[in-house]
Amino acid sequence: MEKKEHIKKSYGKWIFLAVVILILGIIYFVNSNKFILILEQFQNLLFQIIPILFIVYFIMLLTNYFIDKNKLKKYLGKDAGVKGWVITIISGILSIGPLYLWYPLMKDLQEKGVKDRFLVTFLFNRGIKLQWLPMLIIYFGLKYSLILLFTMAIVSIPQGIITEKLIKISSKNKL
Repeated sequence: MEKKEHIKKSYGKWIFLAVVILILGIIYFVNSNKFILILEQFQNLLFQIIPILFIVYFIMLLTNYFIDKNKLKKYLGKDAGVKGWVITIISGILSIGPLYLWYPLMKDLQEKGVKDRFLVTFLFNRGIKLQWLPMLIIYFGLKYSLILLFTMAIVSIPQGIITEKLIKISSKNKL
């Protein structure tokens, strides 16, 4: 049963790629100048992404080599407690780079047993950027800034729990 679902999921990737290629083909015939502009923007984006992808894959390599799967499950798995939340919140706040470049690492961690609640909480806390904290304080003041950041970090916990429950419900109902 799992193999059939995996095959269905992989078809979705190919269908998406085919649709994108089809749309690009249509754009090429309708407006070739727009098509060239799209390719140039894609090339620029690719050159920005590649170095960061190497960093993300390097981090994945390090986690695969140095972090024991059982230890990962202990701190970020089903029975993880307060330590799991603290690790996740701090990691999300300290993470850098574009969000979409973290997706391969997040998927890898999910496959190793990290619960969805922690992945969601990590993603939620990426909205807290320490490098922008001085700017936030300048515009909104210290009290407002600290209350906002503390609230964001705390609210990420129920956000993670709720999202995980919704994912479980939707997978049971096969939405």
